[in-house]
Amino acid sequence: MSKLENKIAVITGATGGIGFEVAKRLGKDGFTVILNGIEDEAGAKRVKELTDEGITAEYYGFDVTNEEAVTSNINKIGNKYGKIDVLVNNAGGLGGRSRFEDMTTEFYRFVMALNLDSTFFASRAAIPFLKKSDYPSIINYTSNAGWNAGGPGAGIYGTSKAGVHAITRALAKDLAEYGIRVNAVSPGTIDTPFHTQIKSTKPEVFASWKNNIMLGRLGQPEEVASVVSFLASKDASFITAETIQIGAGQGLGI
Repeated sequence: MSKLENKIAVITGATGGIGFEVAKRLGKDGFTVILNGIEDEAGAKRVKELTDEGITAEYYGFDVTNEEAVTSNINKIGNKYGKIDVLVNNAGGLGGRSRFEDMTTEFYRFVMALNLDSTFFASRAAIPFLKKSDYPSIINYTSNAGWNAGGPGAGIYGTSKAGVHAITRALAKDLAEYGIRVNAVSPGTIDTPFHTQIKSTKPEVFASWKNNIMLGRLGQPEEVASVVSFLASKDASFITAETIQIGAGQGLGI
């Protein structure tokens, strides 16, 4: 089997939400998909769901904010398969809300680690294995909050996502000589468990969000996965250092 036929994709934070849909889509695209997460039971369940659909999948449990764990596990994956074709830095999150006046250094560092450090740790570890691929790429996740700095209490989340936007371009510059493309997606409001809390506590607020979206509805995880699939494919071979908004015009005002 040639390197192109045996394609390897690593997706962090892939045991639920958008990450799992990305893993499923890339699996259907012919990739062997390596799912990462911190809930081993969920990881095993997701791998079974994928294998039942004929997708080759594995699960590696590690915390993406732990530098040593990220490096060790990415090395295990790369050494096992001899290369990595696509790294999807999907793991991340709000981490909670805090205004700056009351923000603890611990909270600040946690949110930055969850969104920005994790992207750096995984990308750095994967680079030697991406160099062995014929069509290598890294796909990161930023957010509208990276431009508008987020809502009340989400300022450090916005700051971390702005960092992801910048590191995407920086990695693209740094890795272009090796043919490694680096892009990002910026999902708008996608209907996933990410919004479970506000759905249950303030359903009227959640329902109102679609009023700021041109198409008048929330996005679905599959709609993000389809864009990631494109960026990972040969069809996107001349695209690097870009961030694709997946938000149906959200934030432009209607």
